[in-house]
Amino acid sequence: MQPLSVVGPGAGAVVRSLAARLDGRVATVLPAERETTTGGDAGVADGGIATGAAESEPDVATTVELGEDGAWRVSGTDGTFTDLLETLAPTHDYVLAAGFTRLRVPTVRLTGGDERLDVDGSQAPAVDEIAGEVVETAATPEELDLDALAAEIDSFEPYVTLEELVREAKASPMAERSGAIATFTGRVRVKDAPDDDRTERLVFERYDGVAEERMNEIRARLESREEVFEVLMHHRSGVIEAGEDIVFVVVLAGHRKQAFRAVEDGIDLLKEEVPIFKKESTESEEFWLHERE
Repeated sequence: MQPLSVVGPGAGAVVRSLAARLDGRVATVLPAERETTTGGDAGVADGGIATGAAESEPDVATTVELGEDGAWRVSGTDGTFTDLLETLAPTHDYVLAAGFTRLRVPTVRLTGGDERLDVDGSQAPAVDEIAGEVVETAATPEELDLDALAAEIDSFEPYVTLEELVREAKASPMAERSGAIATFTGRVRVKDAPDDDRTERLVFERYDGVAEERMNEIRARLESREEVFEVLMHHRSGVIEAGEDIVFVVVLAGHRKQAFRAVEDGIDLLKEEVPIFKKESTESEEFWLHERE
């Protein structure tokens, strides 16, 4: 799934216009609408996930509204944007968010031009207030080439989940000969030992193109083995917080032994041969791992 955040004056209009230009299933995430007379409504992600909670029902974790025409809205108090991505990724091709600066996804920044304030009074964000990689900057929505942005969005960093990869493996032409799917998920460990400083986050950087080429080579080697039908890999880049997922390996094989061996060899080869660099931030220090090896 391809996520994109748009921030600054006019972000909502850009998200709506861009969504209309994309082929596939699109979810939009918009700021909660506030009503001074009733307190506030929940913010809703088109397609079924919401942020925020209705003040009139503070003890309700999740509220679902289903219309007779099949349209539905969900609001709730639990979850983060990462949780939202995990939920949307298996069933959507794109998720477009408007007005949230702290999302760690590719971002379009609108500076506001001469008008620094949006219609709701929000100010155009500074670069250092944006958590994601800024892939495009414009003063106003009118200055954005939305057709070009729609054509370019698939080249941005995707958000891939384990569920997506397993689904892809099950859709393989070789799936009918498969009796096993084995998976590996690597995640950010908070600490190695009880007395260690807590790891707060990791940052991964890779040589684009080279990393993908090396992973494709590893996949080809593993798939040349007897009874190994398909191997899928994905390693996330950028900032990964403590407890979040980093890397996935999925193997479709004839039997469990071949599947387990290929999964173990796959993650070992990825760590040994793919040029991905890791910076660790703990409670007391920050360092690049390769500088300490």
